[in-house]
Amino acid sequence: MAASAPDGTNGSGGGNRPPFECIALLLQGGGALGSYQGGIYEALAESGIHPDWVAGISIGAINSALIAGNAPGHRVEKLRAFWESVSDSPFNIPSSLRALPVTDDYHRTINQLRAFEVLLFGTPHFFKPRIPHPMLLPSSPVDAVSHYDIAPLRATLLELVDFDLLNSGSTRLSVGAVNVKTGNFVSFDNTTHRIAPEHIMASGSLPPGFPATEVDGEYFWDGGLVSNTPLQWVFDERPRRDTLAFQVDLWSARGDLPRNLIDAEVRQKEIQFSSRTRAGTNHVKRAQRLRQAFTNVVRQLPAEMFDMEDVKLLREEADDKIFNIVHLIYRSAKYEGMAKDYEFSRRTMEEHWRAGYEDAARALKHPEVLQPADRQKGVRTFDFGVNEQGAEEVVVETHLRSL
Repeated sequence: MAASAPDGTNGSGGGNRPPFECIALLLQGGGALGSYQGGIYEALAESGIHPDWVAGISIGAINSALIAGNAPGHRVEKLRAFWESVSDSPFNIPSSLRALPVTDDYHRTINQLRAFEVLLFGTPHFFKPRIPHPMLLPSSPVDAVSHYDIAPLRATLLELVDFDLLNSGSTRLSVGAVNVKTGNFVSFDNTTHRIAPEHIMASGSLPPGFPATEVDGEYFWDGGLVSNTPLQWVFDERPRRDTLAFQVDLWSARGDLPRNLIDAEVRQKEIQFSSRTRAGTNHVKRAQRLRQAFTNVVRQLPAEMFDMEDVKLLREEADDKIFNIVHLIYRSAKYEGMAKDYEFSRRTMEEHWRAGYEDAARALKHPEVLQPADRQKGVRTFDFGVNEQGAEEVVVETHLRSL
């Protein structure tokens, strides 16, 4: 059961709570695509679904902090404040361009202009160019070896996130980063760490754009370098609980064959950062099937065998917990191009946010999403989307027993 939030409400929406022991929101990294996650959360909140556990990497870590670090009634407001602030360009679109018909070519041109602007000047309240540039210097401090300075992000986090509330335990928070020296992946969690802005920034310190961030004397880069999807954290948690997980991906593992070099770079990013979510989910299904098999076998063993080391190991792994995993995957428009993860225009931010809201609202129209799987089936996955004609695709639902 979720702890009570400071405003006196249950963190998971009171009487509207789906019948699961844990509701988890898992947020992938993807830079400017992250406003899609804001739209997802708005739709969940409107349905009275507030997570017990938010886990994120990179931009997903920032969105997770904005959720865990605010009372339920203020989370959408703070998410909007962040995304509006970082998409606030000081430059106006030339009137000659504003007068053009809004076609894919128009979108592509405006997006490229805004992306070029971000490359030159950074984006407000998030990052700014490093002056002097480290390439002009013989050497630089570790936390200055980057194209951009992310000090503005620290100020933004302190303004929009209540770190006392975030660390109160009312909502669990986990963010991932990688130790620069050891190459090991680390999960910063408010059950084991006192989370500060630096932990959130470390999770999003993607080189060479952003510098390594120091945490407790060690330096960390973006967790997406090792794993961009936090599903495994929730599944490996002990003790295990019946879990409803919303897995929000900003990169689609599936895509078209590239026809030019730009398409190839886009596809490379999608494959690299999608983290093969479906493969990970299949691993979860099979592992839980084995745990259920252990449970069934152990129940048939005589008590005198329980002290055997092999049986102890099986008993430790055995459980019959159930998981509903809801995949919500951003599928980018063809005009977005290779700069889609650093194109922070207001128009695109609103498009991403609206897409997230609509995808989550569409998924929540299916009541089976919020109903626990049968104990003998263990894991159910749901994947929602629309086809090229704009019609809803068939719900993909896979039961454990079919594996």
